[in-house]
Amino acid sequence: MARDVFWYFLEKSGDRGDNTMNNTMNTYEKAWILFSIAVVIVFLIILGYYGFAVGIQTPHKAEVIDPKKISEDSRFAKPRVEEIIPGKEYRVYVVARMWMFQPSEIVVPKNAKVTFYITSADVVHGFQIVGTNIQTMVLPGYVSIISTRFDKPGEYLIICNEYCGEGHHLMKAKLIVKEV
Repeated sequence: MARDVFWYFLEKSGDRGDNTMNNTMNTYEKAWILFSIAVVIVFLIILGYYGFAVGIQTPHKAEVIDPKKISEDSRFAKPRVEEIIPGKEYRVYVVARMWMFQPSEIVVPKNAKVTFYITSADVVHGFQIVGTNIQTMVLPGYVSIISTRFDKPGEYLIICNEYCGEGHHLMKAKLIVKEV
């Protein structure tokens, strides 16, 4: 059906015999214009489907925090590793600032559930643990929350993967996963 409509428009708006470029459009140009319009329509249909039918939305229920009052929040006043269930569950509170992560060294045991609570005190930062699938944007005013388990002991580099200023390349921390 769509193909028939496509070719109908191509035939009806074809050359009119005057062979001047000013008055006529090439058949290929018409095909590309129709193809471009079709791509935009398909894109809008897919966007609408995933936005409304599937329910994929931006995080509108994200935890918020005033970036100017991070030092007053009990979780981020002293960034730390908190043991919830010894050897099994930990919470890590991280503050990203120009150009450092606090704490700069995080130690957790292998196979424990680790939940990171990360916020920014100033600008947009990234939080990536190299060699793992842990990666998020850290936005001022929001708390990014990520849970994972580390099954390989060793040292992992934590880097900022969002450009945050002239000292961006110096922004790093270390995660140490210890054998139990």
